[in-house]
Amino acid sequence: MASSMVSSFFFTCALVLLLLHMPFSFNNLALAAKHSSFAAHHYHHRHRSHSSASNSRLRQAYVAFQAWKRVIYSDPRNFTTNWVGPSVCNYSGVFCTEALDDPKITVVAGVDLNHADIAGFLPKELGLLTDLALIHLNSNRFCGIIPETLANLTLLYELDLSNNRFVGPFPTVVLSLPTLNYLDIRYNEFEGPLPPELFSKKLDAIFVNSNRFTKMIPTNLGSSTASVVVFANNKFGGCIPKFANTLEELVLINNSLTGCLPQELGFLYKLRVLDLSSNNLIGPIPYSLAGLSHLEQLNLGHNMLSGIVSDGVCLLPSLANFTFSYNFFCEEEGICQNLTSRRGFTFDDRRNCLPDKPFQRSKKECSAVLERPVDCFCCTSGGGAGPAFAPAAMPPAAVAVPVSTPSIAPSYT
Repeated sequence: MASSMVSSFFFTCALVLLLLHMPFSFNNLALAAKHSSFAAHHYHHRHRSHSSASNSRLRQAYVAFQAWKRVIYSDPRNFTTNWVGPSVCNYSGVFCTEALDDPKITVVAGVDLNHADIAGFLPKELGLLTDLALIHLNSNRFCGIIPETLANLTLLYELDLSNNRFVGPFPTVVLSLPTLNYLDIRYNEFEGPLPPELFSKKLDAIFVNSNRFTKMIPTNLGSSTASVVVFANNKFGGCIPKFANTLEELVLINNSLTGCLPQELGFLYKLRVLDLSSNNLIGPIPYSLAGLSHLEQLNLGHNMLSGIVSDGVCLLPSLANFTFSYNFFCEEEGICQNLTSRRGFTFDDRRNCLPDKPFQRSKKECSAVLERPVDCFCCTSGGGAGPAFAPAAMPPAAVAVPVSTPSIAPSYT
């Protein structure tokens, strides 16, 4: 019985994922594609009418949606105009299917209000939608805090609250959702530290970028099962922690990370994207990065890195974009000196200390940093207070770094 329920749950999730616009384009889309025949078989659920007269769950859904409509104060595209009457399965953005525990009962399984430009709040009555597998609220003007009643949504698989105006500390209610797999809260106004419990959950994708999160990244990040983690554009400090080798995309753009690049980065053998740009990182590029055979994009720009750019990195077989501009590298080894000749390869080594290369720093800028010793001791234990010397004396040209044009897809920032 238990295995049947689990199988039914994932089939229902696949149905909803295929009906809605997916908010991401990673390899895990294959999961939805794998169940496309099942979704096609049940597609008629989306189009037929369902009365809530004899269905207590649809009656609860009616209460929830009417409560939600009352706290929507701007709907310029009239998206919720037809949220009238008990036939909630006919409401715009609402998707119904059969219940997991009783195929004869129709329930609300998904809500998709992406790009509706709706302004309002999330009412506590959303906790009545206990059969929801998916909530997509991307690109609206919802504000306030996330209601604790979302803890009732024990079947929720995807939660996308991105690009809204939510506030407060990290919404810890999501930590109580037992089946959550995808969490996207980027582009909001959440603040404070991230709870370590976030990385103990079996999530495949974690997007917390472009908020106001602070403190250090929790050190238990290495226990995460996520394949994609994006922390960009926050105020995280401290050293780069250890990561789990499940990661395929790691984006830490524009924080306040310090210390050296840990050798352990080279053990993330599945990595395709590594972006550590616009931080306060120091020291050399670890030679262990030469083992990242799947790496396609590497951005180390706008830091205080120094030393040699080695052949081992430049010869990575999948690498198509390598940016290390606005650092203090003093030598490019072998093939690294002529990467611009590789067809289709994006390469940027400007504003370093490379002799005989154009658009480099002045000798004065270079000597001000390179004559000072680099000590990575503070970070060798997997997270500490930062480098042994403070970067406060860094030349102004190295401090004023633009962060508005990252080299990878805008959705990451």
